[in-house]
Amino acid sequence: MKISNNDLCLCKSTKKYKKCCKIFHENITKPKTALELMRSRYCAFALNLSEYIIKTTHKENQDYTNDILNWKQDIENFSINTEFRNLEILGFQENEFESFVTFKATLFQGHQDISFVEKSRFLKENEMWLYVDGEFLE
Repeated sequence: MKISNNDLCLCKSTKKYKKCCKIFHENITKPKTALELMRSRYCAFALNLSEYIIKTTHKENQDYTNDILNWKQDIENFSINTEFRNLEILGFQENEFESFVTFKATLFQGHQDISFVEKSRFLKENEMWLYVDGEFLE
């Protein structure tokens, strides 16, 4: 998927990409909240920005590995084969060093709906929010 600077951001923030997730993807600034990080990760998956996904994943995450080449390939295979249709934020609990974001991601692979609702957990380390894990909700 491609996006121009003036397109609305894929994270559904209603801002243009250049003023939204692009500033995080290009390391101009860091997300100030776990919610900003979560939105930027959704957008990064949609845009196949595997290095951003890896950089924003906590070492405690079950997918975390030092085998960066295979990890990148797994992310890229998922991104290329998935249509990212919508992101809906359902809840956000912010604390100083641990935050939770509940969201619904509407995704399709081929004609198969693989959408899900997740309550994601984020930890702040060295002034940076990182994705730790998530619990799928019904």
